[in-house]
Amino acid sequence: MATLRTRSLDNIERRMEAVDDDPLRKTVLQNAKNFKNSWIDLGQSLYSVWKDKLYKGWGYMTFDAYTSKEIGIKKQTAVKLLKSYYFLEKEEPNYLKTEHAESAEPAAIPSYEAVNLLRLAKDKKVLDSSDYAQLRKNVLDMGKDAKDVKRDLTTIMKQREELEPEEARKIKRLSAIRRFVSALKTIKREVEISKLLPSSILKEVDGLIRKVEAELD
Repeated sequence: MATLRTRSLDNIERRMEAVDDDPLRKTVLQNAKNFKNSWIDLGQSLYSVWKDKLYKGWGYMTFDAYTSKEIGIKKQTAVKLLKSYYFLEKEEPNYLKTEHAESAEPAAIPSYEAVNLLRLAKDKKVLDSSDYAQLRKNVLDMGKDAKDVKRDLTTIMKQREELEPEEARKIKRLSAIRRFVSALKTIKREVEISKLLPSSILKEVDGLIRKVEAELD
């Protein structure tokens, strides 16, 4: 799992001493200091800071500037932390209960990278419920490494596409149709605003859009 640079840790120590009058700000810094074993706490803190734009009151114009300068993590890492924490809050609220957090060994806590992969797997239509359940077990119950989770996910997806080629083709077809409809609507809106074509032709475009959308049923 990623760790903070020594210089960043020193910077955090100095900032913690300077923000004693702001408990939440100090908590975020403490969680950042303990990032390796406490990314969930850091994700929760950062989510509150991001959602309520608290960083602006601390002198930062953007969330990226805050995470980079104050706690020393890159934009990509901050985004993954936010999305991974929010995924757990939304999909696995029981996992975040205090009793679990207190009883779990640091080694068994999944990395934010592994949770992020689980989040992405949740939306993959090629996976069925049993596939997701196994991935969930590997990540949340076993604390499997992100590299292993990624390998498992890739293997399962390949197997599904090989076993169900027709279903895979169907998914690709629907995805292509949705992109086509979206493009048609965007172009029609631009032409309509610019008044580049007569209304009679635009009505024909509307008819085409409806016909293409019917292919999604």
